[in-house]
Amino acid sequence: TLSKKVMIVSPSVLSCDFGNIQRDTEMLDQSQADWLHIDVMDGVFVPNISFGFPVLEAVRKHTSKVLDVHLMVQDCSPYIETFKKAGADWLTVHYEACTHLHRTLTQIRDCGMKAGIALNPHTPISVIVPLVSEVDLVLIMSVNPGFGGQKFIPNAINRVQELAQLREKTNASFLIEVDGGVTMDNAQALKSAGADALVAGSFVFQSPQPSATITALKNC
Repeated sequence: TLSKKVMIVSPSVLSCDFGNIQRDTEMLDQSQADWLHIDVMDGVFVPNISFGFPVLEAVRKHTSKVLDVHLMVQDCSPYIETFKKAGADWLTVHYEACTHLHRTLTQIRDCGMKAGIALNPHTPISVIVPLVSEVDLVLIMSVNPGFGGQKFIPNAINRVQELAQLREKTNASFLIEVDGGVTMDNAQALKSAGADALVAGSFVFQSPQPSATITALKNC
C-alpha cells in the first residue's frame, strides 16, 4: 500500500557549507539520506554558476551513497563520460536544454549511469511520452531552476500526480523526483501524489539537526 512506501531523500549539496564540504558530506553519509543531490549549473541555461567536476570528485571521496547529479547546463553531451568518471551514479538532464534528448539519454545509460529528465515548472508533462522507456527518473522542478532557497510552486503537486498517472498508463518504471522548496509542509502531499524521491537543500542544512530532518522527510 502507498502508506508503506518509504521516501528516497536526496539532500542538495548546493546548500552545504562549502568551507566544510568534507564534514557535511560525511554527515550526509552517516544520515538516513539515500542519495546526495549535486546541482551543476553553467550560468547559461540558468542564471547561476555552481560547481563542476572537482567538487563532485571531492564529494565522491567522502561518501559511498548514490550521487544524484542534476545538470542545469546548456549542452551536456561532451561531458557525460567525465561525469561518470567523477563519480555520478544518476545523471539528470533538462528537457529544455537537450536538442537531441534521446541520444543524450542513450549516452548516459551507455556510460553505466541511470538517466533522468528534468522538467521546468512551465514544461508540459506530455513531452516525456516518447521517452518513458528510455528514462530511469523524471525530475519535477517545483521552483524555477538556478537558486537554492526558493518558494515551492504548489502546482508541482498536480504535475507529480499527472506524471504518476502517465507512468501507470504506459506501464513505465521511472522514479519521480521533486526538487525545489521541499519541506515537511508539502512532503506528504508530494508522496500521496506519487513522488518517490525528494530533494531538499536549505530545509535540511538550515535546520538545527539536519540528520533528524532527513529522517523526518524519509518517513513523511
